[in-house]
Amino acid sequence: MEGSLGSGRRSRSDGQPAPAKISSATEELQSRLQETLDLLSSQELRSFRDHLKKVEPRASQVKLELEGHSSSGLAGLLAKLYPPAAAKRVLVQVLELLPRADLLPRWQSAPTDCPVIPRKIPKRSYDCVDGELDHYDLRGRREAFLMCVKKNRPGAHQDVQLMKDWLNECKFEQTLCIDPDKMDLLGKITSFRDGLNEIKDDIACCLVTLMSHGEEGFIKMKDGEKVSLEDIFEMFNNKNCPALQEKPKIFIIQACRGERRDSGVETDDEPMDLDDGSEKKRLPTFSDYFIIYPTQADHVALRDPRTGSVMIKEMTEVFKQYGNKWHIADFFTIVNNRVVHRDFNLCNKPIKISLVMESTLTKFVYF
Repeated sequence: MEGSLGSGRRSRSDGQPAPAKISSATEELQSRLQETLDLLSSQELRSFRDHLKKVEPRASQVKLELEGHSSSGLAGLLAKLYPPAAAKRVLVQVLELLPRADLLPRWQSAPTDCPVIPRKIPKRSYDCVDGELDHYDLRGRREAFLMCVKKNRPGAHQDVQLMKDWLNECKFEQTLCIDPDKMDLLGKITSFRDGLNEIKDDIACCLVTLMSHGEEGFIKMKDGEKVSLEDIFEMFNNKNCPALQEKPKIFIIQACRGERRDSGVETDDEPMDLDDGSEKKRLPTFSDYFIIYPTQADHVALRDPRTGSVMIKEMTEVFKQYGNKWHIADFFTIVNNRVVHRDFNLCNKPIKISLVMESTLTKFVYF
């Protein structure tokens, strides 16, 4: 296939055929491909090669062993095997399998000088399944409770604005609770929950965001008093909040969960320096929950005093790019992908984080 770009091969003085010239279009394609592949980790490159063999038989094991051990080698191989439009299609398919959806935008517009090879456009899951069992019906009211402790948390004001903007985009009515003490928070969130029960039939979804300092299982108020996260989760369970039975309950927790650091950004809660009847239908006490944490158990979370918390900023950026295209678990998977592959430093030492999702959802959630 190497000679397919030219009309023939000239012979060199030593009798061997001269190497075929690489066209400028192929060079440009190879350069673009390498720019993308350079963003993959070594593990992702290995996965890329494995997926490539399944997607396209022309990328044989022999070719991959000879030429595909590096990002530059893979880019060259793809550029040689396929014309630009086909190379783009193959690359997109493999990136979706990794998944590295964050790298797709740069390949979403096809080259103007090449015909686009039509392919199936992936559908959201509820487009493919009949009936109402696949996704929650969110046509009713969407209610959100937003609590943030700003005291001694530089950058927290950015988090509040980013969350308010995101909630507006997702059509949530908002109840704010800024810099509360323990009794203030418990009083306001209880009133919020009671309000949901009063308008039971109209509620479609509830979202609670809690942003503050914290430790494993607790969130701290402005005066340092602690509130149990389990107590808050329990307030909205199927027994205490019947209005939300079989409806999604989303919790976004932006707080440290301990003091451990995974050598790999800036801490969230530390701004770069530490922050009955058998005939009746029965449900588990806790169901239809989705909880997202900004870090692993016992670890610090990350916040930049200038731009706000890492998780909050990334989730708003992903929403700007993809909107409500993704089910909430997939949405936060993309957010986590970006966070995990970013490098941060805290006190001149590397620190890494990974978001943690807990779910008892029974359907998909699309905002």
